[in-house]
Amino acid sequence: MTSLIEAISRLGPFRALVVGDLMLDELLYGDADRLSNDAPVPVLHVRRSEHRPGGAANVCLNLIAMGGEVSVFGVTGDDEEGRKLRDAMVREGVGCDGLVVDASRPTTVKRSLIGLAQHRHPQKMFRVDFESTEPLVEDAADRLLAAFDAALADADVVCIEDYNKGVCSELLCQEVISRARAAGKAVLVDPASISDYARYRGATCITPNRTEAEKATGMRAGSMQENSEIARTLLDALDLESVVVTLDRHGALLLERGEEAVNVPTVARQVYDVTGAGDMVLAGLAASVGCGLDWLNAVGVANVAAGLEVEIFGVEPIPLARIRHEVLKQSGKLQGKLRSAEQARLEADVVRKTGGKVVFTNGCFDIIHAGHIAMLEKSASHGAMLVVGLNDDDSVKRLKGPTRPVNTLEDRARVLGALGCVDAVVPFGEDTPIRLIDEIKPDVLIKGADYTRETVVGHEIVESYGGSVVLIDLVEGKSTTGTIERMKAK
Repeated sequence: MTSLIEAISRLGPFRALVVGDLMLDELLYGDADRLSNDAPVPVLHVRRSEHRPGGAANVCLNLIAMGGEVSVFGVTGDDEEGRKLRDAMVREGVGCDGLVVDASRPTTVKRSLIGLAQHRHPQKMFRVDFESTEPLVEDAADRLLAAFDAALADADVVCIEDYNKGVCSELLCQEVISRARAAGKAVLVDPASISDYARYRGATCITPNRTEAEKATGMRAGSMQENSEIARTLLDALDLESVVVTLDRHGALLLERGEEAVNVPTVARQVYDVTGAGDMVLAGLAASVGCGLDWLNAVGVANVAAGLEVEIFGVEPIPLARIRHEVLKQSGKLQGKLRSAEQARLEADVVRKTGGKVVFTNGCFDIIHAGHIAMLEKSASHGAMLVVGLNDDDSVKRLKGPTRPVNTLEDRARVLGALGCVDAVVPFGEDTPIRLIDEIKPDVLIKGADYTRETVVGHEIVESYGGSVVLIDLVEGKSTTGTIERMKAK
């Protein structure tokens, strides 16, 4: 099974089609520090307003932030709000050839009143909805499907985002699903909060949350067994390949056809606002599937993305670089800093894809002293990730003599890993780190100033692809050998 770090490094360009209910989110921000004189209600003194794409349009923005090329297929009214929504999506790079204008219905608008306590700490006070939930007229549905057909061949994945606002009727969903599946495209559905999921029959995957899954099946969610039974019921009834039931702080349950259910955990978050979490799960799964990731890692990516989303107020796309960074951070917390060469290479690739530089240095680090700390801190300042190649016990003995090392590899690695400036510790058994340098390919290679550039092992490799060699001044009078000699003298 591919690790999540390796999987996230494979996320790259993909093409997604998003079908669903488009919305314009309008947000009115102001101070809410007094009550009305004529009724016991708070008064919002509006200071500013903004609007942003919501619903299926928000899924599009999330996918673009993850590196996707995205086209949308939905409906707006022939009104000012619809034009604002189209303009906002076009500015963000969403392909809008499939955006149908229907004068018989209004653009769905969600107007939120957001009060600020002491000019900060935004809290949603109230929401006003302007919408029609009537099914699309036949002409609008036909135009949407025609545009969908024209774009389908080049797509990697298809998303359906259903808020039960009229676009995703059973007829239209079944047409989208059957056409996409016939073309060999995966179809991922974020279902509406409805009791009949027949409209999603034949999709590749659906992603209900706990409450939606209970409503659709009439079953109770809770234990692993109960959650698995719900997922199995949906999988079989709708002829799906997989089901992902999101479980808030408990992560998500994944059930693939022919497999046992798996609970995919997530990191506990300080939840600020759950708005947009479902959109983010769909986007994370779609980006992953569109890039060829397996379902388990796709759910892992979606968990991370949704976790980042609920920590912020409102709806905001999470860039792929931020998701990659969070995966690295969580991986470090779970497994410490000891890495194999392959693991370090994968993490280094992720760092480079987020625009950071990878720094490498090496040594025995037998008895950590102030000189080591100074060198490592200076090394870390040259990039975003510091990898330390650490000689194993046998190679230290060959290099330093039969009485060394004083501390075992495990102890030395643990001490190095406790330093905040060190991101990864990679043991090696050779006399030089040339193999590690060739595999990890650091952007910056660092040694002490007692070397010259030409005597630094691996300088030819690093410089061959545009990397650099940096020599750092040593702290005078600080060395492991000197420390040992002073201890003997006492």
